[in-house]
Amino acid sequence: MGQDARPNWDNPLQFILACVSYAVGLGNVWRFPYLCQMHGGGGFLIPYFIMLILEGIPLFYMELAIGQKMSLGSIGAWTAISHLFRRSLASVVTSLYLCLYYNVINAWSFWYLFHSFQSMILLRNIMFDLLWTVKYHTDIVPCLHLFQSVLPWSVCPMNSNRTGPIEECEIATPTQYFFYRETLNISPSIEEHGGVSTGQAMCLVLAWILTYLFIVRGVKSTGKVVYFTSIFPYVVLFIYLIRGITLHGAINGVKYMFTPNLEQLLNPTTWINAATQIFFSLGLGFGTLIAFASYNHYNNNFERQAIIVSLINCGTSIFASIVTFAIYGFKATVNYENCLEKDSMSIDQVIDWIEKLNATYPLQFAEIANQLEPCNLESELDTTVMLCSQKSDVFRLFFHPSNKHSFSHFPLFQAVEGTGLAFIVYSEAIKNMPLPQLWSVLYFFMLLLLGMGSMLGNVTAIITPLRDFKVLSHLSDELLNGKIQANGTGLVCVFCMLLGLGFTTTSGNYWFTMFNDYGAISPCSSSSSSRFEKDIEDMIGHRPNWYWKIMWAGVSPVVLITLFVVYIVNYIRGGTPTYQAWNKEL
Repeated sequence: MGQDARPNWDNPLQFILACVSYAVGLGNVWRFPYLCQMHGGGGFLIPYFIMLILEGIPLFYMELAIGQKMSLGSIGAWTAISHLFRRSLASVVTSLYLCLYYNVINAWSFWYLFHSFQSMILLRNIMFDLLWTVKYHTDIVPCLHLFQSVLPWSVCPMNSNRTGPIEECEIATPTQYFFYRETLNISPSIEEHGGVSTGQAMCLVLAWILTYLFIVRGVKSTGKVVYFTSIFPYVVLFIYLIRGITLHGAINGVKYMFTPNLEQLLNPTTWINAATQIFFSLGLGFGTLIAFASYNHYNNNFERQAIIVSLINCGTSIFASIVTFAIYGFKATVNYENCLEKDSMSIDQVIDWIEKLNATYPLQFAEIANQLEPCNLESELDTTVMLCSQKSDVFRLFFHPSNKHSFSHFPLFQAVEGTGLAFIVYSEAIKNMPLPQLWSVLYFFMLLLLGMGSMLGNVTAIITPLRDFKVLSHLSDELLNGKIQANGTGLVCVFCMLLGLGFTTTSGNYWFTMFNDYGAISPCSSSSSSRFEKDIEDMIGHRPNWYWKIMWAGVSPVVLITLFVVYIVNYIRGGTPTYQAWNKEL
């Protein structure tokens, strides 16, 4: 495609916002806080920023330079540079995987958002009941209790006999039950297949319709949408920050986040996870950045934009983590104070009591040791960052008679990231906040915008190469008589939507997890350094300095190769994966 015929962004701000909307996504909200908790709190920021300098910014810069110079999508650009057609095709396939992945999450966000709005309507009815109750001077306590239980994941639903809550929900928690049973209706294992969930399928169709409307006119429509998808999530995050830091006990969570555990710096996994988070958070190697940059004007200063977007992305991760840990602190403090109200003992009191009891009645003590639940704020903070336990989000303390001063913290569930954090732990925290309906609507609307912003980039990475090689025009001519160019884009969306329906079956979440674990291996390459430097000088007026040259020539490739090798080794050592997340009998 000729350069003159190619559409361009209306202004550089549109391009920056498009990159921000794509890069700042769900991983900033749900994976980065998890990694901070797992790898030493504030200490994780050290390898994180080092990897940003060694890997993130240089590769981000390189992809923008390639896209702007070639004015082509990933397939055309990589093929023209070094005849790497297969490798460039892999980036498009990876973007296809991500399209299926992200819009399933968007469908879940729609599902929760709709239920939050229904709760708002129910809240209005409760308000009317409360006003009537006050007017006629009757007891208002039952009405006030409904403010906290109006969300569908606040309480367990009644069983079919109306004699009590559903047993499956009582064994777990209402938030877990709502996600796994009401939302996913998940089967016990990946081998057990079921039908398509009508509600989830409708939400998925809606997500793809919205995606199509956002990209139907290419950068002309995407450039307008990104003003909202990139900026409004920050408005919601800021609102949550103000609300979060004013919650009782929020400061405990923030302190927990920034308290460094420097021993984690000696753990190789910490550095690997920091590098991986940078790589996938910035969206390197998927072809999206090349596609976005291909719509720039030839002399656009992409060097400055690469630095700006990279820093915004990393700053957002820290910003979102502060919000997340403030809410964690609130939840942990509530649990701790509830524990104290039940006349449980503090950790200092229980040690003396255990020593005396174990010395006097060792056999009887061994039988009841696993039932001890002393109140301890640190344990509550540890556990609140974990997936909510069956009843009270606490660590059970097991006493070992062989060593009377020995305790071991055993979490009932492992630390969570991803969907568990976004749709279970956050829901658990929101339901305990005042006016949970309002905060639920804001949170899931923000989650939807973050997902849609990433979808714009992923679909653009697919559509741009197809338009470069006029594949969409041929599809439109053969299947739809070439009525309008937008039909080709619609065909891509319909194709992806049909593939995505497999994730709405009862075993779909297991396949979704497999995509999350194994479908995100993307290509990266480098071109002739002297030619590349000359091309950059031709576009922005100066050659790249020594920092860029050193990173491209050796450091960044070594980091990527190391990541790949460690991933393969861990995969081999990990054995055969199993996919069983929910058993209603347990």
